[in-house]
Amino acid sequence: MKHYPKLIIQASNVHQGGGRSLLEALLKAVDRETTLLVDERMLMPDELAKSIQIKLVKPSVVQRLLAEKWLVDTVEKEDVVLCFGNLPPLFKLRGHTMVFLQNRYLIEDIPLNGFPLKIRLRLEVERLWLSKRLMNVDEFVVQTPTMKRLLESKVQGKVPVRVLPFVAEPCGYERNQPLKEHKDTDYDFVYVASGEPHKNHQRLLEAWSLLASEGLFPSLCLTLDKARFEGLCSLIVDMRQRYGMKVSNVGVLPHHDVLELCGKSGAVIYPSKFESFGLPLIEARQAGLSVLASELDFVRDVLDPEQSFDPDSPLSIARAVKRFMGVDEQPLPLLDAAQFVASVFKRDSQ
Repeated sequence: MKHYPKLIIQASNVHQGGGRSLLEALLKAVDRETTLLVDERMLMPDELAKSIQIKLVKPSVVQRLLAEKWLVDTVEKEDVVLCFGNLPPLFKLRGHTMVFLQNRYLIEDIPLNGFPLKIRLRLEVERLWLSKRLMNVDEFVVQTPTMKRLLESKVQGKVPVRVLPFVAEPCGYERNQPLKEHKDTDYDFVYVASGEPHKNHQRLLEAWSLLASEGLFPSLCLTLDKARFEGLCSLIVDMRQRYGMKVSNVGVLPHHDVLELCGKSGAVIYPSKFESFGLPLIEARQAGLSVLASELDFVRDVLDPEQSFDPDSPLSIARAVKRFMGVDEQPLPLLDAAQFVASVFKRDSQ
């Protein structure tokens, strides 16, 4: 009996965040017989549950291994397997295997010190898994040229890498576009991000404290999970009390509420130190918002920010905010040589 090619999406470790949003968009677009292996914690919209075959996978080591075994037994030669959770299959499959890789922690030797022990161990295991199972991949797919360069450096020609950037709705995105005038905004700046170390909230808050020390109090809205990032949220409360900073945290929001939040904000600030894509930057452009962002390759992959800064320097971030606000930086009080000499003796006489 003839076997018709199927699409099999391996997403057994996807259930939240940007991965979830992209997966939902992908599932709405499939036009062929599709089977999805997905974390049971991901709630599927009813219309998707009716149109595709869904195999729920419990978030345990045993169940994930059983899902890998199911792939070996089920995939036929004509099938396409799209691994949507950064990792190759554990075993070599008969079909064409593509890995959609979004996690830069897996392909760069980035220190994991800022993570809890459980997450550090998981990332170390996933790094090992990726490096030891390259032979099970026919091609990698990434979202930006920067990710392509990084991944090609890791795989060293063993596996081809393609750049296929996609979002749920690409309409309205331009690298540089006329910016809309946002009146009666609730916030001067917004940073839509979780609280992982590379998102760089610490430096952003330090920049806001520097602005406060100069009598500048722009409002800033953050979207941090208060349970997952309790320490960071406590720091916000403490710094707000000490410096009078106007910093609000509205918590994790559904995607449609994030878009609404951007509409209520004057500009997006994005101090992240690295990303595989930077979807909020795309959405900022779609909303007609100005962007202040790290002067890094991943930012320039998708847009040219209105202001950029060194993400490791709170002072650089603060200066970028001041430039955007139209606040002039005072020039250095330069002296000529005679004035310098006079100052030296004036100091001695004191």
